[in-house]
Amino acid sequence: MRTDTPIRAFVDFPQAGSYAHPMPTTPPEADSATTGATDSATDRATATSLATGTTPPTDPAPRASSSARLRTAPLDARTGAETQRRVRDGAGLLAGAAMRRLDEDLEWYRALPAEDRSWVGLVAQAGITAFVTWFADPTRPPHGVSDIFAAAPTELTRSISLQHTLQLVRVVVDVVETHSDRLAAPGEERELREAVLRYSREVAFSAAEVYARAAEVRGAWDARLEALVVDALVRGDVDDSLRSRVAAIGWGGRGSTLVMVGTTAAPLDDVRAADLRRATRRAADDALVGIQGDRLVIFLGGEGDLRAATMSLLHRFGPGPVVIGPEVQDLTDSARSARAALSGLVAAAAWEQAPRPVQADELLPERVLVGDQTARRVLVSQAYAPLAASQGALLDTLSAYLGTGRSLEAAARTLYVHPNTVRYRLRRVADVTGWDPLDARESYVLQTALALGRLEAAGANGPDHS
Repeated sequence: MRTDTPIRAFVDFPQAGSYAHPMPTTPPEADSATTGATDSATDRATATSLATGTTPPTDPAPRASSSARLRTAPLDARTGAETQRRVRDGAGLLAGAAMRRLDEDLEWYRALPAEDRSWVGLVAQAGITAFVTWFADPTRPPHGVSDIFAAAPTELTRSISLQHTLQLVRVVVDVVETHSDRLAAPGEERELREAVLRYSREVAFSAAEVYARAAEVRGAWDARLEALVVDALVRGDVDDSLRSRVAAIGWGGRGSTLVMVGTTAAPLDDVRAADLRRATRRAADDALVGIQGDRLVIFLGGEGDLRAATMSLLHRFGPGPVVIGPEVQDLTDSARSARAALSGLVAAAAWEQAPRPVQADELLPERVLVGDQTARRVLVSQAYAPLAASQGALLDTLSAYLGTGRSLEAAARTLYVHPNTVRYRLRRVADVTGWDPLDARESYVLQTALALGRLEAAGANGPDHS
């Protein structure tokens, strides 16, 4: 598109008023003489009225300036009839020129299928026709984008972006400006350009309003769809339809996934919820946000450091515990992470010294207390079962150590071994299970695991009550 045309005023339309000041058609000297003659005649009339006591005649309708006329109407009704007829008769010429310019200037238009190009051409013709109709009666409001696109199918309006719409408007405006010298009656070229700029300004604002409403509707729909997806993931309802919904809201699916849950200080309104979603998407490659009353559930995914991402979002939660579920390989397996995190949120109150945030796997004993069967199975499989299957009396040594108040000497006397032997076996327990019996918190985890394991063993080998 040419850059030396007045189309620049479309982008910064307050400067379009430069077209509202017509160039003088008489030399400055003649204009000064005319002004002087008018002033002299006025002075003489005033002097005569003072001498005779009469009122000097006044102009019953003083003429407004040219710029004032252009602000109220793009064309003077007395002198615009010929220009209006020419614009009306030249609608076909403008449409043909607009189609040629679209094909020359817009690469996205050339890449469209033939059917879509014909629809875009129809839209361009509708825009020119709407301008001609408005130009004939400038007191009516200009047609908006919705009226211009009314003849096109809905699929086309969805596929054309706001940028494409504005480019289409620019081309049509530029075509009309280029042909203004041929369409306007002599001396009315600038009035026609001013009318084009005024109309294009209204169409541009209308386009922005249409796309802003569409963005708001799309955002509201995405938020509802995101809430449904989060709810399904928390329940573990993962199927093909859920995968398509997740893809629809932009989940890339690369890397691992984890879930963090907590509470909010106050209910989140739409503005704060939108700000939270933007923050989560900056923190990780993929993010889903579920706001369930005062409970906040966030799914994070990607190939980066998800633990660091959770720390950057910690201040978004209200006071109270924030629990992070275990990392899983993909979103379809994230229900396990979500269940662990939600169970940990309920059980975190039992561990007063829990860090913030706290890993769900660090709350296994407390989760068992609130009835989490998954935590129960984890403790038995990862602590009790390996010790029971190990060599070197590790299970008996751990039981003696915990049963004697965590005393090495008392455990050694119970087992008839040296305290260093007890210490060595306890280090072996830490190697086998991952929990250190010499640490107060981790010894509590191991003690819970031993109790659960013995209960399971007793249930499997329980007495026959028959």
